[in-house]
Amino acid sequence: MLAIVAAVLFFISFLINAADLTTNDVFSSGNVMLLGLLALALHVAGIGSGWSARRR
Repeated sequence: MLAIVAAVLFFISFLINAADLTTNDVFSSGNVMLLGLLALALHVAGIGSGWSARRR
């Protein structure tokens, strides 16, 4: 799930950069890309990957 969020954030970052949009400092292309990297790192770490079955 977090990988999908990361992909969406990367796409938004690409659109901001490609369209050369002027945004405030919070929603700049670099900051959105860093949020995408954070979501991707959490996905790779196993957080947000879904429910896991308990073993008995």
